[in-house]
Amino acid sequence: QVQLVESGGGLVQAGGSLRLSCAASRSISSIGILGWYRQAPGKQRELVAVISSGGSTNYADSVKGRFTISRDNAKNTVLLQMNSLKPEDTAIYFCNAFYGRHYWGQGTQVTVSS
Repeated sequence: QVQLVESGGGLVQAGGSLRLSCAASRSISSIGILGWYRQAPGKQRELVAVISSGGSTNYADSVKGRFTISRDNAKNTVLLQMNSLKPEDTAIYFCNAFYGRHYWGQGTQVTVSS
């Protein structure tokens, strides 16, 4: 099993930055795929970014060039650096780990004001 706890969300003005952090309850070096998803009000949950155990990354087109995902195996943490934030980035952001099955954190709210 894997427990995931997100932090770092908040309210920021458009053009600002936030860094989300996801702490895992076990070593993430054994977890192949880690990622961030988001869900805006009235919309389906969508992929934001994923990172493999080898460090390969993939991003949603809407965040390419603005967001960066990284993993710190020593701290069992996955980070999402979000720059040049837009009001349409407003959502609850969820950390995800695939370890036999999908595990989810409780989410952290990100609100970007115009």
